Amino acid sequence: MKYISQIKLSLVCYILLYLQVGCNSSGKKAIPKKEKPNILFIAIDDLRPELGSYGSKIVKSPNLDKLASQGLQFNNAYCQQAICGPSRASLLTGMRPETSGIIHNYIKIRDVFPDIVTLPQHFKQNGYEAVYAGKIFHHGDLDDEKSWSRKPTAHPDSTNKEIGVKGFALAENQRLREKKRKEMFAKYGDVAKYGLAMGPAYESADVPDNTYIDGYNTDLAIATMKEMIKIGDKPFFLGLGMNKPHLNWIAPKKYWDLYDSGTIQLTNQIDAPISGAEMGLHASFELRVRDDIPKEGNFDPELETKLKHAYLACISYVDAQIGRMITALEETGIRDNTIIIVWSDHGWHLGEMGIWGKATNYEFATRVPMIIWTPDMPENSKGVQTNALVELVDIYPTLSELAGIDLPEHLDGFSFAPLINEPSQKWKTAAFSQFPTPALREWGAIPLRKGMRETYFGPLVENVEERIKLQQKEKWDRELFENNLIGYAMRTERYRLVAWKDKTAPEKEPLYLELYDHENDPTEHVNIARENQEIVSELLERLNKGWNGNLPKLKMN
Repeated sequence: MKYISQIKLSLVCYILLYLQVGCNSSGKKAIPKKEKPNILFIAIDDLRPELGSYGSKIVKSPNLDKLASQGLQFNNAYCQQAICGPSRASLLTGMRPETSGIIHNYIKIRDVFPDIVTLPQHFKQNGYEAVYAGKIFHHGDLDDEKSWSRKPTAHPDSTNKEIGVKGFALAENQRLREKKRKEMFAKYGDVAKYGLAMGPAYESADVPDNTYIDGYNTDLAIATMKEMIKIGDKPFFLGLGMNKPHLNWIAPKKYWDLYDSGTIQLTNQIDAPISGAEMGLHASFELRVRDDIPKEGNFDPELETKLKHAYLACISYVDAQIGRMITALEETGIRDNTIIIVWSDHGWHLGEMGIWGKATNYEFATRVPMIIWTPDMPENSKGVQTNALVELVDIYPTLSELAGIDLPEHLDGFSFAPLINEPSQKWKTAAFSQFPTPALREWGAIPLRKGMRETYFGPLVENVEERIKLQQKEKWDRELFENNLIGYAMRTERYRLVAWKDKTAPEKEPLYLELYDHENDPTEHVNIARENQEIVSELLERLNKGWNGNLPKLKMN
């Protein structure tokens, strides 16, 4: 069987069925508990583990830090592909990218799998009210009617035209974006619609939180939750999706003011990994399409400091919205019957390895923050950090199991519910990610269109190609490297292995191998594959066994 259920649900169901009305942790009068727990499902876009609870010495993230102090924090959680569409498709369908074939942002889930049962749809089919506000699925799949049972409640201040801005709040930046769009379409034609005119990379405006979209969507989620509680006939699965800290980095000025730019330190790891795969890093395409960002060459330290300042401000802005959402949950009296899970779809390089962006197979892009709190978690699990290897694709079976819902047969994930009770137990021996040739893909992970080569990206791509050809020599083949080469990454407790394979012939030897020793090289600075053939052979064997060949041996009750 593809998935083995680990925890009998008797204890959870007993508690949920028989606990009497009491007071929750906030001292509010609690609403009578339903048979099944509510789910508050909070997604964050492009957030690496840059939080206080993960050891960041500069970021201001008090609300997420508080949740981590109450729940279980996963220190080694990994996405299955470090780009929005494939990552979210994997999590929300329960299928890995190599199973689904969804490996870039322009493949819609329902076009490939019209009848797939998604995570929120699974809850809807099992008696839940499933609704979302913000970005849960990627654009294109966002309004999937099969997945949701209703629309969110209308915004309580829907008559105010100053709220809910989807992009820039400042008129100057709005004009700059439109001006750039006209220039790009006039110069490059239809290809310009693929992200060549995105406006400035950042904005700081002295506006209320709900002027920008994440504050607005939090208002919607809170209003929707209150309405569902008032109706009160079903448990809910409520998705709240934060758009930041995805580019563009826009946040109210008060969150920028939390940081002194003079104290912001930049990475000192500005070079690509020594002997790393030349096809494994891109030219920061996603950031370079923004105004006032150099289209080639390095960024100066002043600009990099501003960019990191902007990223940090967005984290604090998102953190504040999540704090509002959890406070509202507590004030309704239902937190004691609600599971809260927070996750990010992938990480981000903030100049590390010489790039800005996601879309790599390295630790900076694939490792994500993830925190869960459940009403019945043991006291000795609260505020604990587990180093167990887990994956975003595991969320589907985990939430289903915690809610007492049977699992569909198609899942590639493995429930981490047992870790909630025993966080230090032995767990998976590996986590898996993948990415198709980052150096030769547009920033939506799609192969470079012909027209894109004729834009200002042309010289960047040519430069990258020359480096690949020099490294790969006779192995270079344009069709293979642009369309069929995939880096399959496996993270174990100590190592990261990246095997670059032809996806059309996975049985063949990898074209190139990367090995990084996290015990001695936690930032993956030196590829040591060539000097460690025995380790590589052993890890390749494990990689070829796949995810279900690296599962834990569970204790039997």
